[in-house]
Amino acid sequence: MSMQAAADVPLLISSANSSSERRISPSWTIAQFKTRLEPITGIPASSQKLNLRIGSQDVAALEAADEESAQMSSFLLQAYAEIYVMDTRPAGARVDFNDVSSVEKYTMPTTDYESRTDSVLAWKKAQKLGRFDPSAPDLEQQRINALQREAEERGIAVDKRCRLLPPSSDDRRGTVRYIGDVPQIPGLGLWIGIALDEPTGKNDGSIQGQRYFECATNSGVFVRPERVEVGDFAPLDDFGGEEMEEI
Repeated sequence: MSMQAAADVPLLISSANSSSERRISPSWTIAQFKTRLEPITGIPASSQKLNLRIGSQDVAALEAADEESAQMSSFLLQAYAEIYVMDTRPAGARVDFNDVSSVEKYTMPTTDYESRTDSVLAWKKAQKLGRFDPSAPDLEQQRINALQREAEERGIAVDKRCRLLPPSSDDRRGTVRYIGDVPQIPGLGLWIGIALDEPTGKNDGSIQGQRYFECATNSGVFVRPERVEVGDFAPLDDFGGEEMEEI
């Protein structure tokens, strides 16, 4: 009469760099099991320390004096119990497979991507979405018109005093010096050019060699109309406060 081999047991195998479900044979020795874990966890068999976790029970070390002969069946292996594989090597000798900072990122050439038929771009073309929508020019014009209305409703005009609204949190103030398109900046519609009271801007009133207004270095900024509030805002002095009217 032949002995029936014990059925494989599904276990959850985890480590600092991996987590997966595996079926193991109770007839394997601990040494054989560790050898099979090496390509899964990236930890050499000789540097593995195994801990068995079953529900709320205390963690049990999965080890033996002679791991070449001790079989996995000598341990209480329940289906979907967890075996955590600890790396006993010094920290400097371990490999962090989750750190991809030194991995060179692959970027598909634009021509290759545009020629694919299984890409998001191909799907947008088929569905006539985004820039492939026949009505897209109308949508662009709506955006341009909306910005124009925003500027008019806010009373934004050249030479008016103003202050910047969030997301800037420093309540910067200045004077409107330009209202119109700025092709050098991505995005359709008009921009508001402001000469700031202090050198906390990004330019001198020019973008990529094209001048739109005059101001000191780093005192110019271009923002959308929703970022501008016009009003009787006094200039800021060198200490960040308003000019004193009395002494």
